[in-house]
Amino acid sequence: MPRVLIAECKQEVSTFNPVPSHYEDFRVVRGKAMLDYHRTVSEEVAGALSVFDQDTSVECVPAFGASSITSGGVLAAADFTRLSNEFLENLSDAGPVDAAYFCLHGAMQAEQDNDPEGFLLQEARRILGKSVPFVVSLDLHGILTDRMLQHSDAVVVYHTYPHVDFFETGSRAASLLMKLTTGGARPVTARVKIPALARGDELITESGSISECIRLAQQIEASEAGLAAAVMWGNPFTDVPELRSNAIVVMDGDENAAKQHALDLAARFWNHHEKMQVPLTSLEESVRLAATIDSGTVVLMDAADATSSGASGDSNAILSELIRQNYQGRSLSPVVDPAAVRQAFEAGVGATIRTRLGGTLDPARYQPVEVDAKVRSLSDGKFRSESFGWPWDSGNTAVLEAGSHTIVVGTRPVHLFDRSWFYANGQDPRQFDLVVVKSPHCEPQMFADWCAKLINVDGPGATSANLQSLGHSNCERPIFPLDNGVEFQPVADIFRRT
Repeated sequence: MPRVLIAECKQEVSTFNPVPSHYEDFRVVRGKAMLDYHRTVSEEVAGALSVFDQDTSVECVPAFGASSITSGGVLAAADFTRLSNEFLENLSDAGPVDAAYFCLHGAMQAEQDNDPEGFLLQEARRILGKSVPFVVSLDLHGILTDRMLQHSDAVVVYHTYPHVDFFETGSRAASLLMKLTTGGARPVTARVKIPALARGDELITESGSISECIRLAQQIEASEAGLAAAVMWGNPFTDVPELRSNAIVVMDGDENAAKQHALDLAARFWNHHEKMQVPLTSLEESVRLAATIDSGTVVLMDAADATSSGASGDSNAILSELIRQNYQGRSLSPVVDPAAVRQAFEAGVGATIRTRLGGTLDPARYQPVEVDAKVRSLSDGKFRSESFGWPWDSGNTAVLEAGSHTIVVGTRPVHLFDRSWFYANGQDPRQFDLVVVKSPHCEPQMFADWCAKLINVDGPGATSANLQSLGHSNCERPIFPLDNGVEFQPVADIFRRT
C-alpha cells in the first residue's frame, strides 16, 4: 500500500506592501483535520484527494496545511521560522512515505529567505529521502526557482486566469504522482527563462493572446509522453532574484521533446509579450470619464491596491478623487481601516461620525481623507466567497455613507476578485453609478459582462500595473518592461533527478 504524504503552504506577497505578514494570517490545519477541511472546498488538495480516493491501495498521509487568508506583505522572519518549523516537524512525524504531493503557491517571500518554497522542498527532501518522488502544484503567478526544481520531480501549474482550475490542478498533480509512483514514469523537466513581467487582459486565458500558450501546454500534457506543461508569468510584485516568466515542460524520459516544447512555449509567449501590459487611465481622467456616463454602472479597477495580489487594501485614492471632483453619482468603495471601524462600532448603527478613511497601513502612498459619514451597518466580517464558497473574514466591518459615497470598511484585507464582500454587507454593485474594484481581473460575470464601462485606473499602490513605478531592486535585470531594449536568447535548462 503506497503511503502518499500531502502537505500545503500557500501565500502570495507583494514586496512593496509595507505591512508584514504574520503566522496568524494563515489558515493552519494538521493531520486528519487537513483532509476534513479540504473535502469541503474545491482547492488543489481536494482535487488531489479525488484521485487518491479512487485507488483503494493508496494511504493518504496528511501532514500540514497552511494557506494565507489573503495575500499580503513579506512574511516576518519569526513567523516564517514558526511556520516552516511546524511544516517540517509534521513531515518528520509522518514516518516513511512512498511519494509526496506539495501544494504550494510559488510567490512567497520571507524576511530571511527570498525562496521560501525552495527551502521547504529542500528540507522536505532531506527529511523524506532522495528516492521519494515529489510532485508540486503551483500558481502560474509563482516564482519558479532552481532550488524548487532541483528538489522536486515535477511541477504542475494552473492553466486558467482568472483562476478557476484549483481542483483540476490538484487532480492533475495527483495523477502525475501516481504515474511516478506506480506507473514507472521517468520525468525530465525543461525550463526556459523569459525576461518579461506581464500584466493585463492579454493574460486572460479565455480571450487573451496567452491562450495560444495555454492550448499548446494542454496539448503537450495530453500527448503520450507529456506529463506537465505551462507558462508562468510570476507575480511582478514579489521582487526576488528569480522573478521572471518561465516556460516549463515535463516529459516522460524524453529530454529532447521537453526541451523543444519548452522553447516553443517560450517563443510563443515572447511573441506577445509587448501586448501583455495594461493600458491605464490617470486618476483624474478616470473620474472625469465616469461622470460622463449617463446610465449604467462604471467600474473603476484599482488593481494597484489589489489585496489578492498582496496590497494593503487601504487605498482611498479613487474615493479622494471622487470627492475632489464633486462626483454626483452614487459610488461604492472598499477600504481597510481598523481605526474607522472601531469608531463606527463605538458610535453604533444610525450614528453620524466624523472619521478619517484610508492611509492607515500604507501611509507613504495614501493620505487619510476626512468625511462625515452615517453608520449604515455593522458586522463581524465573516462570510463566504461568491466564487468558490471559501470562508473569508474581514474582521469587524462597517458600512459608512458619506453623501453619495458608500464605503465598506474592514478591519483586515480580504480577496476582492468577486462581489462577495459587497453582498455580505448588503450592497449590490448594480445599484450604484460607480464601483471601485480592487482586483486586476475578475471573472467576467462579476462586473465586465454587465457594467456600462470599465476603466483601469493608474492609481498608487503596492500592486500597480505601472510596474516601473514600484522600484524593483532584487530581480535580475534587464527585464521587460522595467528596462528598454530587452533581448531574449532562449536556453532550455534541464532538470532530472537521479
